[in-house]
Amino acid sequence: MDGFVAILLLLTVVPIMIATMCMPYLTRRTESFGVLIPEDVYHSNQLQSMRKQYAKVTGMFSLLAVVVFLLLSLILPNDQQTTSILISVGVLFYIIGTFFVYLRFHRQMKQLKANEKWGKEKPQQTVIHTGFRDQKLTYSNGWFIISFVISFAMIIITYWLYDQIPDSIPMQYNYSGEVTNWAEKSYRTVMVMPIMQVYLTILFLFINTMIGKAKQQLNAENPEKSIQQTIVFRRVWSAYIIITGIALTLLFAVIQLSFIYPIDPTVLVVLPLLFGLAVTAGAIVLAFTTGQGGSRVKTSTGKKGEIIDRDDDQYWKLGQLYFNPSDPALFLEKRFGIGWTINFARPLAWIMFLVIILLAMGIPLLLVA
Repeated sequence: MDGFVAILLLLTVVPIMIATMCMPYLTRRTESFGVLIPEDVYHSNQLQSMRKQYAKVTGMFSLLAVVVFLLLSLILPNDQQTTSILISVGVLFYIIGTFFVYLRFHRQMKQLKANEKWGKEKPQQTVIHTGFRDQKLTYSNGWFIISFVISFAMIIITYWLYDQIPDSIPMQYNYSGEVTNWAEKSYRTVMVMPIMQVYLTILFLFINTMIGKAKQQLNAENPEKSIQQTIVFRRVWSAYIIITGIALTLLFAVIQLSFIYPIDPTVLVVLPLLFGLAVTAGAIVLAFTTGQGGSRVKTSTGKKGEIIDRDDDQYWKLGQLYFNPSDPALFLEKRFGIGWTINFARPLAWIMFLVIILLAMGIPLLLVA
C-alpha cells in the first residue's frame, strides 16, 4: 500500500479507535455500559474503575489492530483489491472484537446494579417537556436546496455535454491513481453519480428531520439542565449533517466532472480520503464536546430533584437494541454510543431502515449493470 494512503487511513481510523476507548465517558451520566443508573453513582469508585479498565482493554485491542494492519499492508500485494479486502476484514474484526469487550462490561454493570439495588431508594418517573417540540431543535431543511441544485446541475451538464464524455468511463481507481474498472458510456452509467447525489441529499434531509422528531429523553433528576443540553446536542449534530451533506454532494460533483474534463487521477484518489478524514475528525470533535444527549455541554445547573428516570432496561437488548412494542417512538438516542437508533419493535422503522440500505445498494447496480 502506498505510504501516503496508509497514513491517511490511519489518521481516519485512529481517532475512531480513541473515541471507542472513551465511549463510557461520552455517554449520559444516567447510563453506564448500556444500563440505566442514578446520576449520583456515576462518579463512584467502582464505575470510575470500570471506565478506566474498559479504556485500557479497548486501547490495547486497538493498538494490536493497528500493528496487524500495518504488518499485513507491508506483506500483502500492493493492489486495490487486496487493500480493500484488508480494510473490510480489519473493520469487521475490530467491530466484533470491541463489541465483545463492551458485552463483558455490560454484564458486569447489570450484575453490579442488581447487587447494589440502585434506583430503589428514589421514586422513578419519565419526564416529558410539553414545549419541547416548540424549540428550535434542528436547522432548516432548506439548506439542502444547495445540494439539490448541485445534483440537478450535474444532471443537466452531463446531458448537455454527453458527446464529450469518452466511450469508456473510469469507474474505479487504485491508490496509485490508475484505473482498475471501466464502464461503457451510456445514459445510465453517466447518471450514477448525479442520481446518488439526489439519493444522498434525500437521506441527509431525512436524518436531519429524524434528529428533530426523535423521542425526547430528559434526565428526571435535573430536567432543566437536561433540556438545555438536549437542544444544543440536536442543533450541533443537525449542523454537522447539513455541512456533511453539502460537502459530499460537491465531492460527487468533482468526480462527475472528471468524466467530462481532465482531472488528475491522484486528486480523485486523495480527495475522498481527505473528505473521510475531515468528516471523521468533525464527528470526533462533536462527540467529545457534546457527549451523548449533550451530557458534556456546560449549562446552568438547574435544580436537582428527588426522582430518577424510570428503569427501562428490559427494553434494551444487550444494552444497545431498543425493542418496545408499546412505545410509539420510531427513533431515540443510543444507550452506548453517540447518535440515534431505531425502535426495533416498530415495523415502520424497519421498513425505513431496509429501504435506505436497498436503495444504496440498488441504484449503482441498476444503472451500471
